[in-house]
Amino acid sequence: MTPLVMAGLDLVKHGHDGDTIPREEYEAMRARLEDLDDILAGHAAKTGATLPHESAMRILGGEHPVRVWREHRGLSASALAEAAGVSKAYLSEIETGRKPGSVEAYKALAAVLDVPLDAVVP
Repeated sequence: MTPLVMAGLDLVKHGHDGDTIPREEYEAMRARLEDLDDILAGHAAKTGATLPHESAMRILGGEHPVRVWREHRGLSASALAEAAGVSKAYLSEIETGRKPGSVEAYKALAAVLDVPLDAVVP
């Protein structure tokens, strides 16, 4: 047992730079990551669509799902708007949250993005 553990300071060595964090903080971070994994798995199960971790984090961080899915699919705003039959300006307003978007627009966007409707509605 290390002197720090014996002194009641159970620390976890983190990385090769010598930084340490208290075990309690480390365990709390692990629990949050496990919760995030559960949230992402639930989203994938609900929508039938999966995103890379970074993209999912963007949506969880408040970015509009249409924009994240569009970029994930490698589409420009112009290409998505044209394929979905909406104007580029309207798509921009949806992606930036200036307009809520109609059900019809979301259905068309989801179809082009090849995802369920639930995956694109914020």
